[in-house]
Amino acid sequence: MQSTKVLSNKELNFPDFDLLRLIKTVFAPKKKERLCILIDLDNPEDIVNFNYLKMDGYPAQQKAHEIFYQGLKNEVGTHLELDAIDIYAYQMTSGSNLELPSSVYTPDGKALDLIKDVYQKYDIILCIGTFSATAPLTAAAREYGFRGATMHGLNDIIINTGLAIDYIEANKNIEKLRLGLTGADSADIDFEVGDHKCHLHVYLGDQIAQKSYGMCHKAKEIVHLPAGEVYFVPYDAEGSFPMKFDDGTIAHMIVSKGRVKKVILISGDQNTVDEFQNKINNDKAAGIIGELGFGTQQLPFSGSDIQDEKIFGTFHLATGRNDHLHGSINLDRFIDKKNATHDDILFSKEKTPEIKITKVTMKRNGKTEILIENYEPKEYLLNLLK
Repeated sequence: MQSTKVLSNKELNFPDFDLLRLIKTVFAPKKKERLCILIDLDNPEDIVNFNYLKMDGYPAQQKAHEIFYQGLKNEVGTHLELDAIDIYAYQMTSGSNLELPSSVYTPDGKALDLIKDVYQKYDIILCIGTFSATAPLTAAAREYGFRGATMHGLNDIIINTGLAIDYIEANKNIEKLRLGLTGADSADIDFEVGDHKCHLHVYLGDQIAQKSYGMCHKAKEIVHLPAGEVYFVPYDAEGSFPMKFDDGTIAHMIVSKGRVKKVILISGDQNTVDEFQNKINNDKAAGIIGELGFGTQQLPFSGSDIQDEKIFGTFHLATGRNDHLHGSINLDRFIDKKNATHDDILFSKEKTPEIKITKVTMKRNGKTEILIENYEPKEYLLNLLK
């Protein structure tokens, strides 16, 4: 991950972060509602006496305590008149959007049941940690009736920019872009990595585009923050695309009938490629192209995908689970539940400078429109915002 300089809100030309405004805008909480914060730790018992605050390796979880737990327990919570503001820890999963463990721990050392003591007792749940929990929380919210938000990878840049904006105002542009993309028949993406060229055709079938816009006023809904993307659940995909793994390895992903079927090393570690190939060979659902999303916001690069995929001019694909996006790939589609991840594959000039995005085009209403070239939004998208 690239290092990023933390600038002030004034330097970034963003308003000061306002926790009260954020909570009121996103959740519109009612008096006497109950709110809790979930964090993930390697050893969840390290939440006892908040011992994890003294440890390295938990920056998002420490921000969860400093900004959200302490902020809500103080003046903000008084204004909201909530009946409960609590925090719990669960054992960290091994990947994005995997199912959560069945138990949580309290700061005073009690072990509680996630469903009985959390899902069934709170109106609003904030999940802030290392890995995204949007998919399992969405499934639980639909069953147990709470609402909430996930904010994995939280850092100072995100707090001072992506969470500082007014989502009521931001939604105006998000909706303009959504309306300009909805009904797309297909998208075509051309990539270059050195001498390697890839082309991916994504069939969208004239579907209504969805959006992440940061509002969660109704029960049984989960949003991920910062918000700001327009996305589709593909019906099919053919071709290939390059993928940059966390260790820097870049591979050529061969796609057929909507699923990654073969992985070829371009540069880096062959073992990384072999591991992914084995995963999709043994569990076919893990290779399904489950999302195509476009960023909509003028935000700085944060080094965390939860914000960086929202930047205007970026786009992302995702493999695996997509039931939280109203797709059909749910937990039951996986042979091994440890493979039931939703893994975003972000393409941006800061994160994937080795990968050139020659062109992203969309076919809609019989016309082909250029959306992005070299990570820059083109005239069609820019005109939608006028």
